[in-house]
Amino acid sequence: MKIGVLALQGDFEAHRRALERVGAESVEVRSPSHLGAIDGLILPGGESTTMLRLLDEEKLFEPIKQFGSAKPIFGTCAGAILLSREVLHPRQPSLDLMDFTIERNAYGRQIDSRVAQIDFGSRQTEAVFIRAPIIRRVGSEARVLATLDSAPVLVEQGMHLAATFHPELSEGDRIHQYFASKVLGG
Repeated sequence: MKIGVLALQGDFEAHRRALERVGAESVEVRSPSHLGAIDGLILPGGESTTMLRLLDEEKLFEPIKQFGSAKPIFGTCAGAILLSREVLHPRQPSLDLMDFTIERNAYGRQIDSRVAQIDFGSRQTEAVFIRAPIIRRVGSEARVLATLDSAPVLVEQGMHLAATFHPELSEGDRIHQYFASKVLGG
């Protein structure tokens, strides 16, 4: 199993290490040609408008959207923004692969970032929020897997997964393991 990590911006190296800890081979994705060699893809955090610009420059936006019609994608923070159907504050394009509405930087500035515990499955999991977006609406096709203060923070829809936090910065690898199992199941 090979899982690609978009390596244009953000802490893609931390995602690669987490994938390797859960037994997946990780590959840095920097061009459309890299997509053909992977079974799943992670869109890391970063700054979503910058990521959109870089996706456009590298001619990756449409190929990733096509990839997502057939294979699993996991978006974290800015990556979750890219997966959404609708982006608020300000509005911006997205891949429209998951039915939820998300608001950028909804929890405040960098100083408002925090580490919290969320219930995922039967256990608590550490979640690192850095200038995190908030999911404002979840459509009927999507399913909420975890919340924080009643707001969805981990959502899945079919083979795709979106987190408003940074699981690659947490102590455990449960979220990456969950995504790897989705890739294997696909």
